[in-house]
Amino acid sequence: MDAKTIFTMASIMVLANGAILTAMGRELPAGLRPAARQWCLGTLLVAFGCIVFALGGPLPRPLMLTAANAGFAFGLTAYCVAIRRFLRLPVGAWLFLPALAASLVVAWFSAVMPNFHVRMAVVSVVWVGLMAMCVRDLMNRGRGEASLARSILTAMFAGVGLYAAARCMLYLVADVSEGFAVESGGNWLNVLSALLMTTLPVMGTTAFLLMCSDRLQRGLERAADTDYLTGLPNRRSLARAGAEAFLSARQAGGGLCLAVFDIDKFKAINDTYGHDAGDRVLVHVANRLRAGLRPADLIARTGGEEFVVLFRDLAEADGLAIVERMRAAVENGGFSADGEGIALTVSAGLAARATRDETYDDLLRRADAALYRAKANGRNRVEAARPDGTADARRVRTAPPALATEDAASLAVNPEAGAAPVQISR
Repeated sequence: MDAKTIFTMASIMVLANGAILTAMGRELPAGLRPAARQWCLGTLLVAFGCIVFALGGPLPRPLMLTAANAGFAFGLTAYCVAIRRFLRLPVGAWLFLPALAASLVVAWFSAVMPNFHVRMAVVSVVWVGLMAMCVRDLMNRGRGEASLARSILTAMFAGVGLYAAARCMLYLVADVSEGFAVESGGNWLNVLSALLMTTLPVMGTTAFLLMCSDRLQRGLERAADTDYLTGLPNRRSLARAGAEAFLSARQAGGGLCLAVFDIDKFKAINDTYGHDAGDRVLVHVANRLRAGLRPADLIARTGGEEFVVLFRDLAEADGLAIVERMRAAVENGGFSADGEGIALTVSAGLAARATRDETYDDLLRRADAALYRAKANGRNRVEAARPDGTADARRVRTAPPALATEDAASLAVNPEAGAAPVQISR
């Protein structure tokens, strides 16, 4: 089988591959469609180059060589752009300059000053450069997580770049005349080149779609582990991290604390100011609590107005100090809805890992019991659970006198006016 026959078969396969990608691209999320469109464009341009090489015999040779090499060069550039769009890297017009330069060089050195060696050298340099850029971007671990599909694509681009460099050196050292045609004949390099231009779009498209699938899967996993409103981990994430942290602390004999926070009188805020204001309260409190954490700590929203914080490698006394600062940060944070100041406070229960705790759930139950004690003792306070499951008020903050809910509207004030914010009951 000669190179021309392979290019003919490659044209059919690559066009079919491009049609499949076009159909599947419409089903991808909006965030992935720009990358998919660029990959589809690259596949179609490579198919165009194969068609010109296979069927362009009747055309003037300079025109045929320029059109085919332009299709390959711009096709590989489109692949590079697709990778950068997938990785959310900037894409500029400069990316297309190498392909343009290669096309102009092929046109000049085939029509004006025919020179096979110059054409081969310049085209090969452009191919190697584009493939090296793709490999570099895909190996950038700061842009997305590693995956098998990404590794396969990296290996494919690296292989194409190495082949282009090796082919160039072999052609340059060989005694090749100007009339030598890379698109036809049985020369093994010609046949290998044709096979490569068939393999790259087909296998590359498969790997690219798998890479898109990996991102979608990870997005679904993140959505399942994240609270949609605050962006914090949810109960599922906390349970997994808590179980791992508890096992690690028990094996190493290290400290582990768990704090449960609950927004005081949150139902009254929803009833008085509406659910939109309630959602903003949740986001505000989440941000205030998160600001007081160490990098190793984990905060999650576990439902409603409740937040749980996991403190790794922390003694109880230090945990109480941090939780108290977090409580004070919410109280002093300042919040307004529709121009009216709302006094926000939280109650918290803290539990430190004890020898009687057999699982993470035991620790959580003791922290939850301490929270209920804080609520029962007046709210806006922190209580620590004893190892026996009872709660001990270590830090107490007395809440301001509460106002009846029906009086909230008439007594609400603008915090910018200098008066005290509303304290809602319930």
